[in-house]
Amino acid sequence: MKKPEIINLPKIEDPRGNLSIIEEENHIPFKIARVYWIYDVPGGQYRGGHAFKEQHEMIVALSGSFDVVVDNGIMKQIFSLNRSYYGLYLPSGIWRYLQNFSTNSLAMVLSSSKFSEEDYIRSYPEFLKFILK
Repeated sequence: MKKPEIINLPKIEDPRGNLSIIEEENHIPFKIARVYWIYDVPGGQYRGGHAFKEQHEMIVALSGSFDVVVDNGIMKQIFSLNRSYYGLYLPSGIWRYLQNFSTNSLAMVLSSSKFSEEDYIRSYPEFLKFILK
C-alpha cells in the first residue's frame, strides 16, 4: 500500500518572484482528471472527512496554511502545509480531513479521477471495513 508523502515540487527562484510547477506523471504519480480548490473556510471549521476507494490526490497550499490529518486505520499523521512548493500526495484508501485554516488560505487539490459519489467513503466505520477486507 502506498503511503501519504510530501513531494517537493520544483521551485524556480527569481528576484521578480518564484515559480513552481506540477506535471502529471512526472511530479505526481497520476494523470490529472480534475482540479478543485478550497477557500474561505470559516475559523474552526474543517473540510474532508472521507476516503476514496480508487482516487488519488495531491494537495498544495497555494496561499496560507492548513493541516491535513491522514489516517490509514491504524495510525494518524498530521501534515502541515504552508509552502506552495510542497504537495501532499494521498493515495486511495486513506481517511483525511483538513483543519486549522489560516486567514485567506487556498488549498488546491489535483485528482486522478472525475467526481464520482460511488468512490467516496463518508463513514469512518465503513472506511475501517473497507481497508480491513
